[in-house]
Formats: sequence, C-alpha cells, structure tokens
Amino acid sequence: MRSKKLFHLIKKSAIAMVLLIIVCVAYVMILNRNSKNMTARQEVLKAMYPVLMWFNKATGRNITISNKNAMPNFSFYDLPAILINGEVLDLHTLKGRKILLVNTASECGYTGQYAQLQKLYETYKDKLVIIGVPANDFKEQEKGSNNEIASFCKANFGVSFPLLQKSTVIKGRGQHEIFQWLTDKNKNGWNDQQPLWNFCKYLVNKEGVLTHFFSSAVEPTSEEVIKAITE
Repeated sequence: MRSKKLFHLIKKSAIAMVLLIIVCVAYVMILNRNSKNMTARQEVLKAMYPVLMWFNKATGRNITISNKNAMPNFSFYDLPAILINGEVLDLHTLKGRKILLVNTASECGYTGQYAQLQKLYETYKDKLVIIGVPANDFKEQEKGSNNEIASFCKANFGVSFPLLQKSTVIKGRGQHEIFQWLTDKNKNGWNDQQPLWNFCKYLVNKEGVLTHFFSSAVEPTSEEVIKAITE
C-alpha cells in the first residue's frame, strides 16, 4: 500500500516537473522570439534577468556610492578612448554632458541591462552620453571579438551609444586607463571602488567630476540613476 502511494507521489512529482520545464522553455522561447544569434545560455540569462533583479533588491545588493564635492587630480577628458570600430573618441568633445560609463558583457545575468541603457540614452541623449566598455574580467563572460560584440549589441538590443574596444576594467596589469582613473582616488579625487561584476556604472558630471558609483544590481532606469542624471 505504501509502495503504491509512493509510486503515485513520484509520478505526480515527475509530471509537475515536466510541466514546469515545458513552461520555462516556452517562456524563454517567447521572450527571445526576436533575438538574433544568441546562444542558449544568453537566451536563458535574458529570461532570468527579472528574477535576478528581484533577488538583488530583496537582499540589498543595489549599492550606490556618491560624492559630489571631491575634485579630480587628473582631468577625465585627457584620458585615451578607442571606439570598438577602432576610431578615436576625443573625450573633450563630451564636455557639457554627463557621462555614464559601464563595464559590459554579453553572457552575464545582467546583459539585459543593455536594453535599459539604450532606453536611457535615447531619453536623455541631450544631456547624457553612455559609454560601454566590454570586458572579460568576470567568469569570462565576454569572450567575443570587438566585431562580434558590436554585432550582438546592435542586433539584440539596438545599441547606438558608444562602445569602446574590449578591455580590462579591474585593477591590475592591463586595466584600461579610464578605469584606472575611475577606481583610484588619487586620480578621481575620492573613489577606489572597482567594478564588483559586469554592468557596474560610474557617473561623471558635466565638468568631468566623478559623482556616483552604482553596482550591477542598480538598474540603469532606476530612480537613483535617473535622479543623478537629471539633478
């Protein structure tokens, strides 16, 4: 008798598991119906993004650090920047607009933030420039070439804001000079915080002063970011 009950319990559990898998697969397929050249991993990560953000908010991982009074010891605008297509980006041409710098990756749970960054850029492009810096520093989640990264971002998220060439953003040998400045208080005036993961965000004001650091868990279209851009 007990064996029969156990059999029925296992059968019901198996059916429920199969139905759950079918629902999950259908959800991923529907969400990615317009995706182009995405790997299965990228599609699953894109589908899991809302769950990840809910978890981060629930556990208090949406960290914001700010300092609006410190002055840099070296000019942000003198830093070298090479676009993903190999062209030089003269940062001096960006004076008068705020700049949001983001270290990005194509196979990360936060990759869905590309869409929000593009929306933010389109909404505030008269006062804001977004610069993405692809990096393979965290669990090798950006293995693609510069051409592959550019194509992926354009095809799947309509990215039109500037992307720099793939670089290293964490402290150590080979760190991009922009991120050397962003993560060294002796250069930017106050902040030593390096990226904790992909899609951390640094906001530089109209005068070239670093004012905010936002962790990956802070969404680009969050109240915190929008307030910092518009104030």
